[in-house]
Amino acid sequence: MHSEKDWSKLYKISSEKKDSHLFVYLTGDFGLKNLNLFTNDIRKLIDKKKFQQISIDFSGISFLDSAAALALIQLKNYAGAKNTLWSFVNLTEEAKGIFSVIHEQALIKRPFKPKTASDNFLIQLGDAFLHLVRDFINVVEFVGDLLFAIFYTITHPQSLRMKDILFYMKRAGVDGLPIVGLISALIGLIIAFMSFLQLKQVGANIYVPSLVSFAMVKELGPIMTAILVAGRSGSAFAAEIGTMVVNEEVDALKTMGFDPVRFLAVPKVLASMMVVPILTIYADFFGVLGGMIVGVTGLDLTVNTYLTQSIKTITVFDIVTSLIKAAVFAALIAGIGCQRGFQVRSGAQDVGKYTTSAVVSAIFLIVVADSIFAVTLYYIR
Repeated sequence: MHSEKDWSKLYKISSEKKDSHLFVYLTGDFGLKNLNLFTNDIRKLIDKKKFQQISIDFSGISFLDSAAALALIQLKNYAGAKNTLWSFVNLTEEAKGIFSVIHEQALIKRPFKPKTASDNFLIQLGDAFLHLVRDFINVVEFVGDLLFAIFYTITHPQSLRMKDILFYMKRAGVDGLPIVGLISALIGLIIAFMSFLQLKQVGANIYVPSLVSFAMVKELGPIMTAILVAGRSGSAFAAEIGTMVVNEEVDALKTMGFDPVRFLAVPKVLASMMVVPILTIYADFFGVLGGMIVGVTGLDLTVNTYLTQSIKTITVFDIVTSLIKAAVFAALIAGIGCQRGFQVRSGAQDVGKYTTSAVVSAIFLIVVADSIFAVTLYYIR
């Protein structure tokens, strides 16, 4: 370890007085290691007598680091507080470079983030409305691009890449069979059990199979399947396209003359519209099966009686409308997932943000579409 005495040998400070003007000549090395020593020496010169002007001569300096430069600027401010003019003379090129980086303004303490007045409620409401309008315009523009791309694909079937269709059918359909089957069976079991608790009070246990099958085929089968697909596949579509945007792969597709919507979104939308109706039938079956477990074990119904009561309730119209709803839900899920993916601009944070937005938006659109179907089917049947 070096003592302060050793560090003091690295520099020399001499001074010359001319009337009320003090010249300070710096020689040697001035850096962080001897910072306290030379600043104290210069401060003593300043305090010894009141001078109107002080000039610091750098012609003899062999080394100067940023810490020493910052300390000299602080001494300049200290002298300025005493109404003393301060100037640096004979600066070397190295010293000029250091002082150009460490500006006096750096010494002014500022908060990291300036305090700003919070917007009032009306401004926040207006911003939210404008954001909603911009988002709606983006969605409408994407829907137009998507419909045009699908129409082009239909009129030019050779442009459709079947390998991608099969890949996404597996991703959205086959890989989702276990979770869809499990959730649907549990939903059917819960509906059967809860309806049994109410219907047994009036001796109407025989209607439990009808209630379960009607609820699963008409509403719960399509909507539960759609929500699960939105969580699994809708988020995956948004994350996949968003990552491609971040990696500039989408820009590369444009440069090569490919339409990103036709190349990336169309296979996902078509694959989803093919497999989600099949998943809905699968979910209906497991929902009825879950209800049958309660019916056979808790209601003393036979399997034949349960299935007969279930089939009597379900009509072809109910099955067809259920499949139509599933196809529409699939188009909404895949479409909004791709649209959110294309909205990503930079960074992993954007990918996470729009992936979450894809799932939330898809579930919202599913509920809205299901409400429209419920009202429409009531009047047309």
